Amino acid sequence: MSSPEPPADPAANHTATTPPATARSAAIGPIGEVLQEHAPEVRVPRKRVVSWALWDWATQPFNTVLLTFVWVPSFLVSPFFLDPGVAASGVVDGSEIDCDTPANTATAFCQALGQLDANLGWGIMAAGILIALLAPVLGQRADATGRKKFMLGIFTALLILCQLGMAFVSGVPSQFWFGVAMIAFGSIVGEIAGANYNALLVSVSTPRTVGRVSGLGWGFGYLGGIIALAIVVGLILGGVLDGTQPQTFQLIAAGATVWTLLFSIPIFLNVPEPPPTPDSRRVNFFLGYVELARSIARLWRENRATFWFLLASAVYRDGLAAVFTFGSVIAARVFGFGFTDLVIFGIVLNLVAGVSTILAGRLDDRFGPKTVILVAIGGIIVCCLTVFFGAAAGQALFWVVGIVLALFVGPAQAASRSFLARVTPSGHEGEIFGLYATTGRAASWLAPLLWGLFIAAAANQTLYGILAIALVLAVGFVLLVFVKAPPRAA
Repeated sequence: MSSPEPPADPAANHTATTPPATARSAAIGPIGEVLQEHAPEVRVPRKRVVSWALWDWATQPFNTVLLTFVWVPSFLVSPFFLDPGVAASGVVDGSEIDCDTPANTATAFCQALGQLDANLGWGIMAAGILIALLAPVLGQRADATGRKKFMLGIFTALLILCQLGMAFVSGVPSQFWFGVAMIAFGSIVGEIAGANYNALLVSVSTPRTVGRVSGLGWGFGYLGGIIALAIVVGLILGGVLDGTQPQTFQLIAAGATVWTLLFSIPIFLNVPEPPPTPDSRRVNFFLGYVELARSIARLWRENRATFWFLLASAVYRDGLAAVFTFGSVIAARVFGFGFTDLVIFGIVLNLVAGVSTILAGRLDDRFGPKTVILVAIGGIIVCCLTVFFGAAAGQALFWVVGIVLALFVGPAQAASRSFLARVTPSGHEGEIFGLYATTGRAASWLAPLLWGLFIAAAANQTLYGILAIALVLAVGFVLLVFVKAPPRAA
């Protein structure tokens, strides 16, 4: 690679370090300490940083367009996949009946739609279990073989194939489970790919810049989701695509496939593969679980901060996930947002979150990731309580609070990744970020369970689910307070 020009982007204006083999083989302490103590400094090409961040941009349409805002809610769990007679019974005077009213809840149409929602939930739950089982073992194998980028390539390719498979779902009831399988499998391979992607963070940053580089990646992801979503909405509102035809959603899935394929190429061309971990044993898949147990025991003995952070982050990240999962439900059920309202709301919030995440990376490097996370989670809790107690103010309040909340969500996610990178034993990035994915999934039942319990206890008033999200975030906040902050580079 040619000698780089001085980077204009402050996110890339940093130095990287590469510890010698003797230091890596003894890498028990936090990665930041090892790198500073043993390594000379070399300049990181700006192209390497941007290429790494583009992977977040490349894979965001799966989460934003396909999973959250368009393909799943407007297609996979829609009347397209109902028996034609049942689907026809739900249309009165040319309009679809409202399933949120007591009079319509018991109709065959609304019951059938509820069954689609439940079946989708079973598929996502199964995906979460598989992620929890597979991510840390595959991460350990990637560490031992020095093939983190190779594993990233495999699972990125599988994600691309899942999106391509979704392009062949034509909107008939017999294909519903195939659509669920593609979404669930895409979630699995995307999460495992993300663990290897996160493990490459140390290849493009140093202890002094890991916060801003992590924030850059999250910011690119948000901005990529905005652009992809805006393209879809623009084509539908402009009449180029017809949101009432299944072919539209097939084309959307095909477009997401091409997007991911094109924008994921730079990371494989420009980001180096970290060397294998000398003290990691290369074992077969099933013995990998034995190594996993040893790794957890080693973390408990030698890196207690990493152990406790994984536990605390599992709780508050479940609360953050609930914000994304149930935020649109609250907007629709409590504040009367329609489809177009939700999409515009999503674009605005992603834009705010993307910009704030990039800027917050600098605060991460200056004040430390723990401070950023605590401030962000505290801000989100305040936003949740404001919506709950001020719901009578209507949509205007929800818009304002939603924008404020978006300022905090991205920084909390990015700082969590940089926190873990700072306390991860050098050479074990794939394994630890695999554990990061696993612990997040292991606690993923908490917020949904409390969401349902709070709403049921309040006579099915969706508004009370906000208190469940706030409670989970508050527990995670308290747990994180007692986690030792990683050392900051001078």
